[in-house]
Amino acid sequence: MNELIDILEELKPGINYETTENLIDGRYLDSLTILSLISEIEDEFDVEIPAVEIIPNNFNSAEKIYNLIQKLKNE
Repeated sequence: MNELIDILEELKPGINYETTENLIDGRYLDSLTILSLISEIEDEFDVEIPAVEIIPNNFNSAEKIYNLIQKLKNE
């Protein structure tokens, strides 16, 4: 989880990723940031995020993003 928080803070500093649960709905992350985030996650965690998983619900909080990563690692 710490690696994910580091990636998020590098891409978009100034957000409390530990508590924010509306990263997409609250427009904290825009589409370009999300594309960069996906690329960073795929490199860092050695997973591939399929297009069907790129939905707001999977990216609204650091916890949800981390859960997605764990799910993909277990597949």
